[in-house]
Amino acid sequence: MLKTIRIGILLFLLLFVMLSTWLTQARSTDWNDSLWVKIYPINADGATETARYIERLEPQTFAAIETFMAEEAERYGRTVSRPVRIELGREIGEQPPTVGEQPNMLDVMLWSLKMRWWVGSVTDGQDRIEPDVSIFVRYHQPRGNPRLEDSVGVQKGMFGIVNGYTGRSYGGTNNVIIAHELLHTLGASDKYDRATGLPNVPDGIAEPDRSPLYPQRYAEIMGGRVPLSANDAAIPRSLSFARIGPATAAEIRLRD
Repeated sequence: MLKTIRIGILLFLLLFVMLSTWLTQARSTDWNDSLWVKIYPINADGATETARYIERLEPQTFAAIETFMAEEAERYGRTVSRPVRIELGREIGEQPPTVGEQPNMLDVMLWSLKMRWWVGSVTDGQDRIEPDVSIFVRYHQPRGNPRLEDSVGVQKGMFGIVNGYTGRSYGGTNNVIIAHELLHTLGASDKYDRATGLPNVPDGIAEPDRSPLYPQRYAEIMGGRVPLSANDAAIPRSLSFARIGPATAAEIRLRD
């Protein structure tokens, strides 16, 4: 009985959250005004070098995301001059909650609620007004090329957790991942095969009408990679090599 009541309360809370999120989502993708996105760095590995890198971060580090979104909005006929406005927050000293290795539905529901509380609690001291989207970038040292946890963008809550490497040479790829997760928060879906990592055809292709189809010049941002052939694709070095494809543009209401 207690378990049933507990689940019922969780479902009620999630229904309330979903309604609130739907209203926020509708406003965030009308593209009439700038979308306020705030990036909060986190020292994920505790290394001194990572701390120093975070200290040197500046808003210009993420300017390519603003440029990318402005160029793509213009390409789809939107007239807002600055569709996304990026700000850099202060470093967050806590790690986000984890969902576990093999979560069930209840675990995911609990994690979602914990994350919403965590996002509010760790940013409360620096944000009197909440941004539209909160992105937390967990920085790691690239030594030994450690495998990073998957990044995630959550539409119900408008937040993202990005795992990236420190160093100027990784700034471009970090921005690609941030942009990918940002679009998840706006309703965009992944457009690649999880087993192979290859972009789906045609929705994961930036230029699906290109002839010949391969090699592509750009990565579709939610496809994740630049398709070089039917069985080969490369990770884009920066957002200069990425585009928002028609299917993704429709999902985030950038096009009709």
